[in-house]
Amino acid sequence: MNNHHSIDYIEFSVLDMAVAKEFYSRVFGWRFTDYGPEYAGIQGEGREVGGFAKADSVTSGGPLVVLFSHRLEETRDSVVAAGGTISTEIFPFPGGRRFHFIDPSGNELAVWTTE
Repeated sequence: MNNHHSIDYIEFSVLDMAVAKEFYSRVFGWRFTDYGPEYAGIQGEGREVGGFAKADSVTSGGPLVVLFSHRLEETRDSVVAAGGTISTEIFPFPGGRRFHFIDPSGNELAVWTTE
């Protein structure tokens, strides 16, 4: 596989490591490798694909990370149940539907589906 210039790793700033790990494992089933109290790697298929870095503050804006879901409404409900806030309700766009949410640290992400 040629991965030259492809996105290889995404790092999120988080205010509380335990809260961030609980939120993302509960909603998306993510697994982590701890590297001390201020960093946790996000485990993907066969390798680490990202991480959480402890920060004193989180700035909103910047690139929007968009995740995929086969069951969009179920994922939205899981985000809310785990303590996230829906910032943009589900809306259609060419190619599918999506919503945006704010995680417990203040990061905004989106989730989309083709259905």
